[in-house]
Amino acid sequence: MNEVTHILNAAAGGDSDAARQLLPLVYGELRKLAESRLAKTPPGNTLQPTALVHEAYLRLIGSGDPGWQGRNHFFAAAAQAMRDILVEQARRKARLKHGGGRVRLDLSDVDPPAEPDPQEVLAVDEALAKLEKEDPRGAQVVVLRYFGGLTEPETAAILDVSESTVVRDWKFARTWLFREFSKTHPQLAAGESSS
Repeated sequence: MNEVTHILNAAAGGDSDAARQLLPLVYGELRKLAESRLAKTPPGNTLQPTALVHEAYLRLIGSGDPGWQGRNHFFAAAAQAMRDILVEQARRKARLKHGGGRVRLDLSDVDPPAEPDPQEVLAVDEALAKLEKEDPRGAQVVVLRYFGGLTEPETAAILDVSESTVVRDWKFARTWLFREFSKTHPQLAAGESSS
């Protein structure tokens, strides 16, 4: 049993000191998840990888006994927490009093990259909620790959399935989500097919 799993078990058993011991052990991996998800955001984005890691970690340990069933379950919960945080941020940015759909540009850059469209993030979340009802594992694969930035082998390890199962679930989920976007958000589906 590795150290992270041991500390997670201690936290589940009521050891209040376990959460303090856990962060230094998992910080690097959580930071990698956050960096991969935020890699395409423009300079000046209000949510940085460190803040995303800290907020996700606080959510993970702040709810009392989370009932983690080991390291893989913890990192799956971390990817889900990051997804929730990014969706909440997109909802805030989509509100009119926060600029509606306007994109902030850093004028020091000649060619600033576009910030992810909050409406697109919300549409993904809406479709993902529908997919969770139809194919829960496929939805988990999407959360881990898209929001967590994990590779197929990493996703397979967390879900305790084969890589070929992850590949199959990923293909099915992407096709399902594309069809859903085509029905509910045709403008997003048109953008997807061109990329």
